Amino acid sequence: MANKLTRFDPFTDLTRLDRPFGNIAEFFEQFGMQPFGRGSQGMPSIRMDVSETPDAYTVKADIPGMKKEDIKVSIDGNQVLITAESRSEKEEKEGETVVRSERSYGRQSRSFTLASEIDDAKASARYENGVLELTLPKRGGGSGAKQLSIS
Repeated sequence: MANKLTRFDPFTDLTRLDRPFGNIAEFFEQFGMQPFGRGSQGMPSIRMDVSETPDAYTVKADIPGMKKEDIKVSIDGNQVLITAESRSEKEEKEGETVVRSERSYGRQSRSFTLASEIDDAKASARYENGVLELTLPKRGGGSGAKQLSIS
């Protein structure tokens, strides 16, 4: 009789629950969450493209449905942090009785490190049609943290 070695994976048992009780992934998604073990492989919520010239980096980040006031960009040396927060409240009334009230709050962030330090005095940010475009000129030396204003 041959011995067979099997690897134990506790999350495999959780995925088997999809069948008898419905789709667990859909249950978690309706609350804006992901089930155990599945969130680490997914795409980041802020998707972006980074291109480089000898003088600067250009970053195009997709952040749809936000107001420019709700987006923050911080630069510290060669590290960049993009944060976007959204809030919404919706209330339906019939007469003076509240029939339904919905509130939502969400925060997305993405940080990344570039090969060269950024000249934060010359850096600029622009948000239009759901796309944040950063122009990040390279600097020879020095460091300091700065938050960009978005136009």
